Amino acid sequence: MLYEPVDKKLCAIEPVYEGIPPGSLRRMGKAIRMGVGAALPLIKNAASLNGIIIGTANGGMEDCIKFLNQIVQYEEDMLAPGSFVQSTSNVIAAQLGLMTANKGYNITHAHLGLSFENAAIDAAMQLKEHPGHSFLLGGVDEISSFNYNIENLAGSYKDSDISNKQLYEKESPGSIAGEGAAMFLVSNNKGSAIAKVTAISTIHSKDLAAVRQQLKFFLEKNTTGDEPIDLLLTGENGDSRTLPYYAKSEELVGDSPSIARFKHMTGEYPTVSAMALWLACQVLQTQQVPQHMIKRASQTKYKNILIYNNYKGLQHSFILVTAPI
Repeated sequence: MLYEPVDKKLCAIEPVYEGIPPGSLRRMGKAIRMGVGAALPLIKNAASLNGIIIGTANGGMEDCIKFLNQIVQYEEDMLAPGSFVQSTSNVIAAQLGLMTANKGYNITHAHLGLSFENAAIDAAMQLKEHPGHSFLLGGVDEISSFNYNIENLAGSYKDSDISNKQLYEKESPGSIAGEGAAMFLVSNNKGSAIAKVTAISTIHSKDLAAVRQQLKFFLEKNTTGDEPIDLLLTGENGDSRTLPYYAKSEELVGDSPSIARFKHMTGEYPTVSAMALWLACQVLQTQQVPQHMIKRASQTKYKNILIYNNYKGLQHSFILVTAPI
């Protein structure tokens, strides 16, 4: 089912959170609830966990604004500490560490549209150094009123309300605001793996030729004629300003792969590539792509998936996800 955006926002529908003490849940902002709620079932089923690595552009921004408003409202006197404690970017990873008594590696990467990618690269480096370890890897961001208003003034969203079912049909500046959380258990254990993140590459540039060259090099290095790309999963978001980048990626992969899009389901937010990775894992597991995601259908079996995401035409990432051998 596709849920329609309200006021140009695709807000995450929260489940009944299990495993979070009610007293703690009451004090959590939405980003923290989503992150902790998505992570706890994975941690619960993990035999061991050696660290927590989270990517987020804004963390608990809504709580940060609440605390700043309190400073003005109460004239810097008798401030409630809850909003302050919940306002930092690393609060999601910290809460998970405290709730699970995990004293291992705990870090948060905050690099706007490349936050999750940097967290994933960090996880890969940790696994290379400690082959027997396992880590929780995730990406979380919420729609806070502060960030939404700033991004709206900057032209990041459509001028008028638009159905996400028509998101790719109307070529105009802007997209739909989104939010979400996706969590993964990562290790070198191939036996229980759903998917393998084979390679990650990022580039920070508005130069279309430079981005094209980076993707071309990425494909030449990580794919072969015997193992071609079966599915290109792009972050196309209805913003006419970023369409040339996605068109170039489609041109480079050729006519063979299927092409799918996903931001009509999630909206646009900095760590949406984490959700793209989750979707890629689902495709590899089920060998199915929902019809509403498909832009071009060429393949029916999926083994190698290329995720290309573009944040504001400036931050680009390429993630190659393959079926475990």
